[in-house]
Amino acid sequence: MDIYLEEGAKRMFAGALEWPGWCRAGRDEAAARRALLDYAPRYAAVAGRAGLGFAPPDAAEGFRVVERLPGDATTDFGAPSAIPASDRERLREGELARLGALLAGCWAAFDAAAEAAIGVALRKGPRGGGRELEDITRHVLGAEQGYLSRLAWKAPRGDSGNLNEDMRRTRQAIMDALAAAERGEIPERGPRGGVIWPARYFVRRVAWHVLDHAWEIEDRAA
Repeated sequence: MDIYLEEGAKRMFAGALEWPGWCRAGRDEAAARRALLDYAPRYAAVAGRAGLGFAPPDAAEGFRVVERLPGDATTDFGAPSAIPASDRERLREGELARLGALLAGCWAAFDAAAEAAIGVALRKGPRGGGRELEDITRHVLGAEQGYLSRLAWKAPRGDSGNLNEDMRRTRQAIMDALAAAERGEIPERGPRGGVIWPARYFVRRVAWHVLDHAWEIEDRAA
């Protein structure tokens, strides 16, 4: 299975090129590979929700590194930020349907984790830190609204007062933006010269973020 590595000074990410959202970090390459493999069963549930067959390797040696990317301060902070070369290629015919299904699977995983954690006291970190469930949900929503600008797309206006409705509207806006990208309607630069993400990388980044917090909720609610 082809993966890429994003190498920061203190942290390294390993990501599966064909499976956006399946991306984990470690202090070095060996640790990142192990973390990616350890999360394969959890990602399998996402692929299952998307209706896709998923066959990860049996060992970390089954990952083939096809690209190494330099990381930055964001990498060391704890989020992937480098764009694999293959993500810059134009979407293949029918690819958006697969990416959209995987993204929907990631959202479903987050929703299921959040619903299961309602009324549950989330375990704190070693120093007593960690957002509460509603704050995590609002954080994910805010991030996705912000990510839309990376496709030169405006987030839905206003706060409806209903968190679930705001999430639904934002997710629909994301799918609309991706459909526009597939049609070639997204400019190469933003209105003020901002960087526009390739559609494939946009899905990768959104999927990673929502799954990272879905799995955080699961772990802290256990």
